[in-house]
Amino acid sequence: QRGLLDDTLILWGGEFGRTPMGQGSGRDHHILAFSIFMAGGGVKPGIAYGNTDELGYRSVEDVVNVHDLHATMLYLLGIDHKRLTVRYQGLDARLTGIAGELVKGIIA
Repeated sequence: QRGLLDDTLILWGGEFGRTPMGQGSGRDHHILAFSIFMAGGGVKPGIAYGNTDELGYRSVEDVVNVHDLHATMLYLLGIDHKRLTVRYQGLDARLTGIAGELVKGIIA
């Protein structure tokens, strides 16, 4: 109503998922998929991007890796991930390493 989401990127995420079963005293983890909630700041509203298998264990459609997520978040904040470097042991290192592509399907 006041336009706060025009300039504010909201990101909510947690640990990867938990399975209903386990091989010991605790529950196992879904390590091949994760869910992130993003809103405002240039994110396309009202969409779900990507999909997992029927168990929610593995990403199977429109897979986004962590480097792609970081590149997209930085882009939405007005930062070119390929130019954001930190000098480390004589080399310019990037948050996205040598990878990272924009996830254009979520950008408004």
